[in-house]
Amino acid sequence: MNDTFPVIDGHTKLTGLLGSPVSHSISPLMHNEAFRLLDLNYVYLCFDVPEANLADTVKGLRCMNIAGFNCTMPDKTKICELIDDLSDAARMIGAVNTVVNENGRLVGHNTDGIGYMQAVKEAGHDIIGKEMTLLGAGGAATAIAVQAALDGVSTLHIFNRKGRSWERALKLADTINANTSCKAAVSDLADEASLRQALEASTILTNATSLGMAPHADTCPIPDASMLRPELIVSDIIYNPKQTRLLQMASANGCATFNGLYMLLFQGAEAFRLWTGKEMPVEKIKKEFFSDPFYSKSNLDHLRRVIAALNAGNGISHELITDEK
Repeated sequence: MNDTFPVIDGHTKLTGLLGSPVSHSISPLMHNEAFRLLDLNYVYLCFDVPEANLADTVKGLRCMNIAGFNCTMPDKTKICELIDDLSDAARMIGAVNTVVNENGRLVGHNTDGIGYMQAVKEAGHDIIGKEMTLLGAGGAATAIAVQAALDGVSTLHIFNRKGRSWERALKLADTINANTSCKAAVSDLADEASLRQALEASTILTNATSLGMAPHADTCPIPDASMLRPELIVSDIIYNPKQTRLLQMASANGCATFNGLYMLLFQGAEAFRLWTGKEMPVEKIKKEFFSDPFYSKSNLDHLRRVIAALNAGNGISHELITDEK
């Protein structure tokens, strides 16, 4: 097995990320390291593709016989019109984050909800057959709701502010009720009495809004800590900061909590499986890149391996400059 930088040759299969911006993504580090660990002849690259250029890009990638690719904003909805088929979850969600080339047919999947449900299991919880309170109706919330319903969550209490996404929330509930055995209903997030009642009946609360995300870390979607009884599992898809005000409040009340970091890991792991037919070595990837999402020695070690390979390969000197002590 090659223990430095993946060898790229005439048989290397291409995968990557489409979106704009994409330069901040951890996906190339995660996938390329997983390819290296399993000695798979794949490479993962980022492509900055605004929505206006998406159709031409997909046409080119199809002609190049790409193995598959991820989509992020603003391309996750538009891509549905440009590929050949959708998974059941992607069709219900109306957005795709992973495309697989199946013998020339581009098939769209949405692994965000799978990533979240696997993160629930990773945290040691079983919510199948139980009730969930979900805050928000945006892209991530929709993916979580659909996958939770498909997996067998019995009831979804969806709370959203009355505004631009209110109709989207109502449509989401209708889609779930029409296509799964889960019972979904929508309430106004400002309705504290309904929210308290839903939380009393729920096994898990999931915040899929941006309330609490840096740089607005002082915000919280729950107005009253007394709503969070100790038996309630509280999760937040935000991972910057790692402990949002909601999670701090829940921990103080004795609730089990977890953030969105492993949702990111497991949605990538599912994409990896779809492309390669292999299971991502998640424990090694977790240790390498997810022990600290923003600054870790392991990330620096990986970058040093990349730079060493570049220096050995082309005679140009590259240097990694950090504030590491």
